[in-house]
Amino acid sequence: MAKNKGTRIQITLECTECRSNNNKRSVGVSRYTTQKNRRNDPARIELKKYCPHCNKHTIHKEIK
Repeated sequence: MAKNKGTRIQITLECTECRSNNNKRSVGVSRYTTQKNRRNDPARIELKKYCPHCNKHTIHKEIK
């Protein structure tokens, strides 16, 4: 029997300032992994998380 897909899926959050800023403190992009419920949040998530490359709290958007 095939298993059903769960409602919770694994997503990756990426810093928006690191991705767009070329003149930053260090090389790299901050990424976090988390889970979301696809029924409650069908759209992409934006959370404010700490970015060690920017050295401050920034908006992290969901990527595929």
